[in-house]
Amino acid sequence: MADLISLTINGRTVRAPAGTTILNAAHSAGVEIPTLCYHPNLTANGICRLCVVEVVGARNLQPACVVPVAQGMVVNTETERVLTARRVILELLASTVDLSEAPEILAYMERIGAQQGRFGGGVRREFPVIVDNPFYIRDYSKCVMCWRCIQVCAGDVQNTFALTWGGRGIHSHVATASGVPMPQTTCVFCGNCVAVCPTGALEGRTEYELKIED
Repeated sequence: MADLISLTINGRTVRAPAGTTILNAAHSAGVEIPTLCYHPNLTANGICRLCVVEVVGARNLQPACVVPVAQGMVVNTETERVLTARRVILELLASTVDLSEAPEILAYMERIGAQQGRFGGGVRREFPVIVDNPFYIRDYSKCVMCWRCIQVCAGDVQNTFALTWGGRGIHSHVATASGVPMPQTTCVFCGNCVAVCPTGALEGRTEYELKIED
């Protein structure tokens, strides 16, 4: 049995096996920490920083999905510093990305007082909807670049490697190699990428067509 680490989360003593991340230790204790790029079946990468928490003694906020627990660690998950960071992250996302198909994100924004229009007037990420196969569509205007679809398509699950990054800066987006249509890639249309997408940027074609008919 792995050695148990004792730490404090929000004033409560929590014990977790060595190597456990702060995120999983918190969840095991019933403390919910919001996530975006994290998925329990994929390798944690800490890209989005929505899961940041305050660790006493650490200069910077720590991404809970990748930082392991340590003996005597003191963690606070909802200080004003933490909530301010999360608000800014979500407000910046809302200023460039269409979050209309991300109800969990919108609900959390409302809970912590994040304002969708705070950084209005910026350049929006706008891409045409790509319908190039019978199974799913790609709407990169809704993509928050969380990396989930690329991970699930690559070594974490499918080992297909049909998806990668394309573009630069504000024009960065998930893409196929050289931008070819999906049927010309190594995609086997397993649907795993659609299943892990948190914002509707990847969506089953039937569901998409039913919505636009309405």
